[in-house]
Amino acid sequence: MRPLRLRIPAAVTAVGLFVAARIAGVAVLAVAARADGKHPLTLLARSWDSLWYLGIAIHGYGATFYKPGFALSNLAFFPLYPGLIRAVTAVAPLDAGAAALALSWVAAVVAACGIYAVGTRVHGRAVGGALVLLWGLLPHSVVLSTAYTEPLLTAFAAWSLYAVLTGHWVRAGLLATLAGLSRPNGFAVALAVLAVAAVEIRAARGRVSPRLWTGAALAPLGWWGYVLWVGRRQGDLLGGYFAVQGGWGSRFDLGLGSLHFAKHLLTDGDGFYFYVAYVLMGVAALLFVLLLRDRPPLALLVYSGVLLLVALGGSSYHQCKPRFLLAAFPLLLPAAQALVRMARAQPWRAALVACALAGLSFSYGAYLVVFADAPL
Repeated sequence: MRPLRLRIPAAVTAVGLFVAARIAGVAVLAVAARADGKHPLTLLARSWDSLWYLGIAIHGYGATFYKPGFALSNLAFFPLYPGLIRAVTAVAPLDAGAAALALSWVAAVVAACGIYAVGTRVHGRAVGGALVLLWGLLPHSVVLSTAYTEPLLTAFAAWSLYAVLTGHWVRAGLLATLAGLSRPNGFAVALAVLAVAAVEIRAARGRVSPRLWTGAALAPLGWWGYVLWVGRRQGDLLGGYFAVQGGWGSRFDLGLGSLHFAKHLLTDGDGFYFYVAYVLMGVAALLFVLLLRDRPPLALLVYSGVLLLVALGGSSYHQCKPRFLLAAFPLLLPAAQALVRMARAQPWRAALVACALAGLSFSYGAYLVVFADAPL
């Protein structure tokens, strides 16, 4: 009689490894926080931008704080996450901070499932699993465990891209709309949907399914809806939102600000996290080149390229740029393929690489949240 073997689905294994990685990362952060006399859950729920989202969830829009050269309006923050926080606190016995963390943690798991689905669709289950693991071990992956919007954006983006890859256009458009309501760079999802739709329409000379037209029409509604709402509220329909971002010092200047700040780092020096951010941005640019060589589906290429362009071309918040790229998971596809090849040839070496990445991710994440004196 043959022994009964329990076969765990590959998707469960991949997402389980992601969850284990994030739990381990939070555990390391908790030890560091306790050693520094701080409460880990407070740090995760109420650090930097988290406070803005919680303020919007509790009090709504309209708050502006002024400091020399800046007008910091909470209109810069997109509405879906604070709206969900408010909804959860209305139906569950949780305060805003606990609700925000619960939403982020659930969104991170949903995002991991979507990333696995995309990776598997493009290169098979092994690469899908490696892609999820690498995403969970990025140096800034600690943000996936905080009350920030990156998990929410990535969840909607991953499943929207998967819908495009599988031809479910209405679903892709609806998810792109939600992505656009999540973060300022969420419009990258809509652009990916529109780019593929345009290619399909041109190839078929306009004779495509009404569902494709519907998905393409839906995709940009979330992002543009909020931008126009802020513009109307500010008295400048098309420019109001961008003026709000300008008050924060955020502008798109094709990378001139980044180059000037790089010169400052070389000549004057600054915080350790700035140097790490610039190294990681260089790695991201290299991964995009490798992704180009791999000829991925157009949706993944456009989505990743737009996110990378926005991060590189922004004029400020240089230490935050790796966080802005957390949602750009297709950039990790070349690394995931390399890890799978390594695991098949020399499993011990692949395990060593994974352990090294985990050590870097957990320690640097704890440093960013507990000790660093700059926004994540």
